[in-house]
Amino acid sequence: MNNIISKRNLLLLSLAGTLTVSSLVASASAESAKPEAGSVSSVSKSAAVNDSQSQTSAFKPDQLLRLLQQEKYERIYGQIGAAYKKVYSLKDFKKQASLYHKNATSYKLVSHVTLNNANYYAWTAPKGEKTIQVQFDSKNKIEVILFSKLQKYPQTDAKRTQTTFQLPFQGKWFVFWGGANELINYHYGAEQQRYAYDIIMVKNGFTYKGDATKNESYFAFGQPILAAAAGKVVKIVNDVHDNKPVGTENKEQIAGNHVIIDHGNGEFSYYAHLQKGSISVKVGDEVKAGDKLGKCGNSGNSSEPHLHFQVANSADLFTTKSLRVHWKDADDYEQGTFIKAP
Repeated sequence: MNNIISKRNLLLLSLAGTLTVSSLVASASAESAKPEAGSVSSVSKSAAVNDSQSQTSAFKPDQLLRLLQQEKYERIYGQIGAAYKKVYSLKDFKKQASLYHKNATSYKLVSHVTLNNANYYAWTAPKGEKTIQVQFDSKNKIEVILFSKLQKYPQTDAKRTQTTFQLPFQGKWFVFWGGANELINYHYGAEQQRYAYDIIMVKNGFTYKGDATKNESYFAFGQPILAAAAGKVVKIVNDVHDNKPVGTENKEQIAGNHVIIDHGNGEFSYYAHLQKGSISVKVGDEVKAGDKLGKCGNSGNSSEPHLHFQVANSADLFTTKSLRVHWKDADDYEQGTFIKAP
């Protein structure tokens, strides 16, 4: 379970595909950002690349698709950050870009999230198979660029839990990872976490105020986490340190401090990365929807304070199968959505 659009997170995702909880990036416009259609053929003239332009000048995100269409791979690679280049050579980049972009003449914008002065874009080709995911920093340096084929699991997508769940928190939160495809939910490729959510708090395009290395600077840190449905507590972990400084991750205790509730019908809800010592329930307790379980934290394999929530068919994180949630007040909660508990 990882978390939020940190450069390192997406880099790890691109290399190993094993991210755990959720993260990317967002900006002051995050609250108003909505998925919209777009394609290479519809890119405005102002966004088109001027071939006479210096190869060293930075291009903007809306010029990337045109550059791919023109096979300007060297120019694109020149704008990729140093950390990514250490593990991704120009030769590798050309090979991947050519392989996945070949015969794709247009793309639709699926998601655009701006957070903490970084921008995440996800596009898919018309048939929905070839995809591009890119993260730009505030100066349009490419921190991560991924080419892949979209995985689909229609049989499990169509099923929902028998239990109806409400939001496991109070107030207004933001879905960083959530939904039924990998472009908006990096968990989707892993059966154990396919329909999981990584949820953060965002204010004015940022997840924190002040010193970004301190957990206390993050709006989500210390917020109450509530039971999403009635059930019996079957597992808790309450003694894992919150990661300090923020950005450090504990890969030995993936879920960090967490609570697992059995709702019957083979359905178990998970609440992960909670604050050390904050859990107020014990194994065997019967809880009602809305009962306090603990506080949002930054423990385990987490890049910043957030809640990892999921429902699965067992209490074993590593062998369980994720279940798509039947929500009380919405069909689903997808990446880029602000949600407020009633």
